Amino acid sequence: MKLKRTALAVAGLGLAAGLITGSANAATPKPGPALKEGPRKAATAATPCGMYVGAIDAAGNSGGADVVATRPPTADPFTPIKLVQAKESTTWYYSALTAESWWYGKVISGTGLYAAEMRWDGAEPEPVVTTRRIGGGWDRFTQIEESDAAFVSKPHSYLYGLRDDGVLFRWDTNGFRSLGSYPGFAAVKTMAIISETGTYDTLLATTRGGALYTIRIPLTSPMKPIVKPVRTSTWQGFESIVAYKCGKQGTLLTGVDHDTDSAYLYAIGHATGTSTVIEGLGKIPAAFPGVTHHAMTGEAEDLFGE
Repeated sequence: MKLKRTALAVAGLGLAAGLITGSANAATPKPGPALKEGPRKAATAATPCGMYVGAIDAAGNSGGADVVATRPPTADPFTPIKLVQAKESTTWYYSALTAESWWYGKVISGTGLYAAEMRWDGAEPEPVVTTRRIGGGWDRFTQIEESDAAFVSKPHSYLYGLRDDGVLFRWDTNGFRSLGSYPGFAAVKTMAIISETGTYDTLLATTRGGALYTIRIPLTSPMKPIVKPVRTSTWQGFESIVAYKCGKQGTLLTGVDHDTDSAYLYAIGHATGTSTVIEGLGKIPAAFPGVTHHAMTGEAEDLFGE
């Protein structure tokens, strides 16, 4: 892929200072950060952006790393937690009360869709893990992602699922009501949510042929996605992509190659089709074994990457 070398902060894309060149003031990752502490703090003028990249391996262990967008990137692996065997996962969200905190997301395990949770009720070092079956018939779905947009003009919580015949579905997770479907996405290999607004959600997707696309999905019915190419080649090597916001309009993207258990970090400006600025920040210095990878974020982190 031919990457533009323009510094994103200079290009006015709202990304934090120090992102491209690295910074002497960059926050040093904590050894084995405890997920019970919640999502990582937002970037400031003195610290680069970063993201939690979650992972679930073949044995059902939840792992991943805290990735910091210096050049080259740095990473602090999470201590594995026994979770559940899963072939796909949505973004996981963090919530907290006075004495307890928890991470929650949705996973596909076997033929079922499950709501999964890691909860700390007090001072204990290990979480209590629970799963609740939502429904069956999910063995044909290859990708799932959730838009949990609580602080936009039209708050919504939608689940998107891509079936193996290329049909993209949408559900309202409040009561799990179907909101329609749309065919034509059989070429999609992996996808991640990058925008959650009051009028549309946007998925960033790679294809088996190596293209990178945005899929904007208006919240109106019937469901009519708007697809735009961002790059036309070289992205086929990633089996997972994980996205998280950087600044007000930018996106950090981790691409994971399951063949080598390695990952690479990219900084992406506000998506505008083929003119979108993409900066390759380098290989992440950690192993990324896993069947599926996902973002881990706070409930209030609505996205605006496109």
